Amino acid sequence: MNTPVQIKRAYEPPADDDGLRVLVDRLWPRGLSKASFQHDRWCKDLAPSTELRRWFGHQPERWEQFQRDYRAELRSHAALGLMDEILTTAQGRPVTLLYGARDTEHNQAVVLAQALQDRARRRAKDTSP
Repeated sequence: MNTPVQIKRAYEPPADDDGLRVLVDRLWPRGLSKASFQHDRWCKDLAPSTELRRWFGHQPERWEQFQRDYRAELRSHAALGLMDEILTTAQGRPVTLLYGARDTEHNQAVVLAQALQDRARRRAKDTSP
């Protein structure tokens, strides 16, 4: 089953084609009301560890190392289980990963989207006849 994964700033309005909306920040995005923010799930445990997030500090010169370290965190049993839960819940619908960072190119959702797509491909391959 091919599950499209897209990313979007949490501050952008929801769209009809968002599918399953998953907030992937460890901290709640500033200025967003928990009562009115439209999302299906908040997976703060899929966000980078506090230590890694603080070290990265959204500094583009640290991007390559951040990606390597975050991908290593995403290989944990717990992270793989959460990714499987997201893919199962989506049931083939699109998954939109929501993040609060201003930088649209250097943030955890970029890395997580690729990891989630890789996981979906592996699952599809494992279940194909």
